[in-house]
Amino acid sequence: MYFLQAPQVLELQTFTSMPGHFRRREPSVWADANRGGQPTDSFLEGPVFDDAGNLYVSDIPFGRIFRIDASGEWTLVAEYDGEPNGMKLIDANTLLVTDYRSGLMRVDVHTGSVTPHLQRRNTESFKGVNDLVLDAQSNVYFTDQGQSGLHDPSGRLYRLRPDGQLDLLLSNVPSPNGVALSPDGKVLYLAVTRGNCIWRVPLLADGSVAKVGQFFTSYGPSGPDGLAVDAQGRLLVANPGLGIVWVLNARAEPVVVLRGPVGASTTNIAFGGPDRSTLFVTDSTHGNVLKAELDAPGVELHRLND
Repeated sequence: MYFLQAPQVLELQTFTSMPGHFRRREPSVWADANRGGQPTDSFLEGPVFDDAGNLYVSDIPFGRIFRIDASGEWTLVAEYDGEPNGMKLIDANTLLVTDYRSGLMRVDVHTGSVTPHLQRRNTESFKGVNDLVLDAQSNVYFTDQGQSGLHDPSGRLYRLRPDGQLDLLLSNVPSPNGVALSPDGKVLYLAVTRGNCIWRVPLLADGSVAKVGQFFTSYGPSGPDGLAVDAQGRLLVANPGLGIVWVLNARAEPVVVLRGPVGASTTNIAFGGPDRSTLFVTDSTHGNVLKAELDAPGVELHRLND
């Protein structure tokens, strides 16, 4: 990878760690399949902030959702028979969750109740949904990753319209993961983990996509995961295999690299803080949330019927 100008390197700092009494020292089906049976006391993803500045994160193997306040204190919001991953607030009280086992689920952040939103497509189960983002028209874009990869490039990208219509936009993706929208909502960025790259997906006025291309190419043992976009239109890419977060300009050139501690698995990202200029990063394999101050805020995330 050749850079005309070397990126600025910043260190990610630890914001908070999962308390010991929440760590589950027991086997899980998820760890057997995804961690080679290695003991995994948690695996954090899906960070998203509410209006009060609380951070919500999911714990995939044990079906848990936590709320973390501004001081770093943890509260268990929900625990259920599922594998929650990416999350977004669709209103002040409700998380929409991509659950690998169960499809799209709703979680009431006050009561902890979990209810189905969309579990199947035409009675066919999803491969294993992963992440989501909403646009200004209340469309929900979400990835259906399953165990796809270069050996089986059949991962999918869907759009769920407000009237319930489900559109299959892509069906040939080798491990579709994180999704984010450009500030004008005309381009969707798609993390392709096993392809170790980011796809650029133009969203056309008629609802279709065309001229989908490869925007950025990474390297290493595990490719891009969670994505975010800042107010300058820069794309931020969590790269767990490298333990870093890329900050890419419009030419897909890294202008900043956020580096995690040695051994960190930087999976998902979200902007928070009083001015939304602090980036929070899940270090999934260690049960930590990292953070760094940036020079631009994240774009405001849409909710249903904004």
